[in-house]
Formats: sequence, structure tokens, C-alpha cells
Amino acid sequence: MSINDQLDASNITAGTITAEQFLPAPPRPRWSPRRIGALLAVLAILAMVLLLGGCAKFAEPFQDAPRGSTNNTPADTVTFPDGFSNWATKCDHGNRLYSAYHGDSSYAAGTVVPNDPTCKGQQ
Repeated sequence: MSINDQLDASNITAGTITAEQFLPAPPRPRWSPRRIGALLAVLAILAMVLLLGGCAKFAEPFQDAPRGSTNNTPADTVTFPDGFSNWATKCDHGNRLYSAYHGDSSYAAGTVVPNDPTCKGQQ
């Protein structure tokens, strides 16, 4: 059925045809101000939980176990070219400790040589 078939001659002559008769209704907005406000509130709460959830660890970094003495003596380090792991070694209470790490990564591989003869008398 064409538009011409839908027109009524009496409506045309009387001038009573409106645009709403021929145009579809405008789409309803998907995001009303109320929905946007609710979404922003949820996002703000989520951001606060994520950002403030780790603050306790910053205030006291060693909450994982009781601590004894701290060994701040320098370690012997060996650095390799880029792409290879670096390592460090030091003595602690007669034991030799080795730590292999890669750049500034947060992980390392560690091993201990108990009662190492090269660590005699070193604390």
C-alpha cells in the first residue's frame, strides 16, 4: 500500500493531515538521565572499592608474618645482557642465598646452599 493509497481526499482538502500520520514515532532514548546516574553511582562505588581495598597493605607492608632481624649487607650481583636473567648471592647465618631475577619484574627464583663453607663466620 503506497502513501497515496493511505491519503484520504477529504483530509487533504480540509488540511487536517499531520506529520504524525506519516512519520514513525521517534525512538525512545536508551539512556535516560536516571539510568546514567545509576550507572555512574555503581562505577564510583566500584572504583572506590578497587582503589581503597589495598590501602592497608601500604600502611603496613609486612603483615604476612612476624619478622626477626633484617640482613642489609650488600649482595654480590651478576648482570647479563638484555633477555637473560640476572642473579644475586649473599651469605646469611652461614648459608648462601641465590636469587635469580629478570629486570624489574616482581618475581624471582631463590635457592639456598646450607652451611656453605665460603660463608663461615658471616652473619
